Amino acid sequence: MEQRLQFELENLEKNNLLRTRNILASPQDVEVIYNNKHYLSFTSNDYLGLANHPLLKQTCKTAIDQFGIGSGGSQLLGGHGIAHHALAEELAEFLGYERVLLFANGYMANLGVLTTLCDKNTLILLDHDNHASLIDGARFSNAHFERYQHQNTSDLTKRIRQTKAQNKLICSDGVFSMSGEIAPVAELAKIATEHNAWLMLDDAHGIGVLGKNGKGTLELLGISSKQVPILIGTFGKAFGTYGAFVAASKSIIEYLLQFCRTYIYTTALPQLLAEATRTSLKIIQQEPWRRKQLALLINYLQTKAKQFSLNLAPSNTPIQTLTVGDVLQAKKLATNLQQAGIMVGLIRPPTVAKNSSRLRISLSANHTIKHLDILLQNLAQLIYAKI
Repeated sequence: MEQRLQFELENLEKNNLLRTRNILASPQDVEVIYNNKHYLSFTSNDYLGLANHPLLKQTCKTAIDQFGIGSGGSQLLGGHGIAHHALAEELAEFLGYERVLLFANGYMANLGVLTTLCDKNTLILLDHDNHASLIDGARFSNAHFERYQHQNTSDLTKRIRQTKAQNKLICSDGVFSMSGEIAPVAELAKIATEHNAWLMLDDAHGIGVLGKNGKGTLELLGISSKQVPILIGTFGKAFGTYGAFVAASKSIIEYLLQFCRTYIYTTALPQLLAEATRTSLKIIQQEPWRRKQLALLINYLQTKAKQFSLNLAPSNTPIQTLTVGDVLQAKKLATNLQQAGIMVGLIRPPTVAKNSSRLRISLSANHTIKHLDILLQNLAQLIYAKI
């Protein structure tokens, strides 16, 4: 077994697919210290710049004195605290859903919902580019599942018309994490209604960022919560903390509470994180300038990239991508940017399809125009030099 594993690891390295970690020695922000060196970072999902916000840090310090560190148990065996309860109620009111259930992270939320609500009589229809946690949730459930072509509602309609499944669930990202594209939620909701199906949306990269009030993809597109019965969100992105949630009707949440294994059989989030997330929720509602700053940065990057003849994929979200194609070329670009003191995401197979390796540029409200100019100038210089 060791020999097999070593062979596969060597093969990954040979094909420029071996992943490595950088060691963060500073708070998460747009300027960080990795491996004892200072970098300008475009790798974080901290879209609103809250991960190192002084109010969140003070909230955690106060919460430690009140609640200690660990929650001490699962939500059903003594670990469900007053901070968890308050956060769930506040999120439900903010998003316009009847109830919210908190999870340890987004992966466990998606896994839990799909394996709990879907059985052998269910067909799950997944956008091909959905997050891995949605795909894994479908795989681990007892349901039959199919992946329709990315953003192709005609293919989705064809597949849902052909099924004889008793129950049907359409499942999509709200904002696709590797491209920054926004799902056609209105069309998905229409198809779901016409074919008596549920619609589940993972809006991890939209909530807090999109919409006038930061309520996410649904608010941006004018979609009601009734059209999307199940909404997934996470706290590790725009909220700047950690954890996840499911927003749905009273009956769905109560059923998950009774039967969802990834909820029942794991220790609850520390209450200090729930308290910090409550503070984040207040900031999201009270400081719309953070979303306005993001919009300004996104527009600037898209406009200036065209002036530099950089073929950024069109995106109105903080996720900006430059598809390179060849994995070695993408790795060289990322490595040379790192040598210049700039960190960007290097995305390679199997995360994306073969020959679609890319640089993923994540923007934060804490970035400045100067930061973007530094990135663009270095990126253009490297590409023109054919590095």
